[in-house]
Amino acid sequence: MRTGYYGFIGTALCLSFGLAGCETTGGSTGAGYLYKNLTVADGSAAAGEGNNVLYKGNPLMLAGNGIKIGDHLRDVKVAQNDLSLVNIAHTKGEGKVRIISVVPSLDTPVCEQQTHHLSEKNKGLDKMVELITVSVDTPFAQKRFAQEAKIDNVTFLSDYRGAEFGKTYGLFLKDPHLLARAVMVVDKQNTVRYLQITPELTQLPDMEEAFQFARSLITAS
Repeated sequence: MRTGYYGFIGTALCLSFGLAGCETTGGSTGAGYLYKNLTVADGSAAAGEGNNVLYKGNPLMLAGNGIKIGDHLRDVKVAQNDLSLVNIAHTKGEGKVRIISVVPSLDTPVCEQQTHHLSEKNKGLDKMVELITVSVDTPFAQKRFAQEAKIDNVTFLSDYRGAEFGKTYGLFLKDPHLLARAVMVVDKQNTVRYLQITPELTQLPDMEEAFQFARSLITAS
């Protein structure tokens, strides 16, 4: 029953959003994941009401009070794999540098690659920082994705309960009820020090730049 439910959710996202290559990815195999030559976004969009990101050149409006560099992480609860709630500002990595990767849906190729990149290409940062992925996928779907992809060094947090994270951070796309694609680096004092929101939803954020920034924060401390 759960498998059918996940398939339904993935199909619904594809039909409502028309994501390129939106077929569910199924059996990713961790180190055997085949990276694709996807475009990395140049620059960043602004979060929050009145701003937008593009999908194949077509604007999608953002909702909520936009987060920006220099802001502190805002209190909002997201769901863990066991359905318990945790405040995004107070995850297990609080007090350390954290990298928060935000994706629309894990079962799409761009989101899948972004998450594999976070997990597999951080060059040892996972031993020093907390790596977090946030999406609107259900906690069950996130757990299934992590198991199939053999990813165990990323904290998966779900915004499926009303997209409160998206709205609180200005990263919510009202239609089709997804999150914008973004990556942020948060320092030990819970301050957002790096933020990229991809202006075009089909492009990847610059994960290497985020890694480099996170490493610079560790070195400076």
